[in-house]
Amino acid sequence: MNRFLSHATNRIDAKGRVSVPSAFRAVLLEAGVRELYCFQDFVFPAVSVGGPELLDRFEKQMAAEDPFSDAANQMSLLVHGGGVFVKLDPEGRLMVTDFIRDFTGISTDVTFVGRGDHFQLWEPQAFARAQAEAREGRKQRGLRSE
Repeated sequence: MNRFLSHATNRIDAKGRVSVPSAFRAVLLEAGVRELYCFQDFVFPAVSVGGPELLDRFEKQMAAEDPFSDAANQMSLLVHGGGVFVKLDPEGRLMVTDFIRDFTGISTDVTFVGRGDHFQLWEPQAFARAQAEAREGRKQRGLRSE
């Protein structure tokens, strides 16, 4: 198992922690990820989470740009200014900080959404709406899931 797939919703405990789904923890363990890079998604009201290679990928894109260009500066604002490193506790829980809550609107529950090479943290109803909109958009364009 080397991809983040599916979605699951877990409740935040009284100390502000949420258990990362076991399937997602297994992917992190297999990849040897000890520290998670989290950033505020560029499109959705979600926080994207992955290993340090996720940040590396963005930094490679920025390195290909003129460091003084608008594109490089905008990317840095999003990737560096909208990103943090976090660690799971020994029980596989993640602290749901204000950084996460303020951007996503998460309050009591977190929906973990697999995105292949990373996963996202969503407010459950926002995820349900976004997924329904994506499904409807594909249907309107006559696209099938083949």
